[in-house]
Amino acid sequence: MSAKSFLSKAYNVRTGAETEAFYRNWAETYDDELQQQGYAQPGRCAAALLEQLHDLAAPIIDLGCGTGLSGAALSQAGYERIDGCDFSEEMLRKAGDRKIYNRLFQANLNRPPIVEDAEMYHAALAVGVFSYGHVSPDSLDEILRILKPGGALIIGVNAHFYDEGSLCAKVDALAAENRIVVHVWERGEHIPGADIDGWVLKSAKAG
Repeated sequence: MSAKSFLSKAYNVRTGAETEAFYRNWAETYDDELQQQGYAQPGRCAAALLEQLHDLAAPIIDLGCGTGLSGAALSQAGYERIDGCDFSEEMLRKAGDRKIYNRLFQANLNRPPIVEDAEMYHAALAVGVFSYGHVSPDSLDEILRILKPGGALIIGVNAHFYDEGSLCAKVDALAAENRIVVHVWERGEHIPGADIDGWVLKSAKAG
């Protein structure tokens, strides 16, 4: 299956079981295929985090880390303490091969808790995680729980799901409740080889 066909099918996934099977099948070729398509979001999100978090030794979490493309971008940016979690065991094994994560663990972001302890991380990134049938925008409540007050929240999302509106509505609600601050969306490249744009949210937990 080509990268383009995998990407087009990704937007048709709707259930947890479908998501798990889809990424299990894609894990072996995921990196090569996305890199061939010029996957830009990991680098964009790492650059956005550098604007907010200058302590490169601060603990951060890469949510829905997949095979570790976003973690690799964070490591290249200089961050030293990166945890990662994902729904797919096959993806996590690929991420582990990179030897850049402090800790890797399986987690369903739609079924909290992600971790037991609150306020563990100085930053949380979700790169390509929010999409149809993947992770609900309501998981942001749990993500904020594990962030320290003032902790950076960076989200990279494709333009298709951004336009769907549910993620933006949830972010707006959190801002209205004074639970997040900053709240800036920037449009740019997502997967340029597949002609897909995306948005990066730069925000932080209030406190």
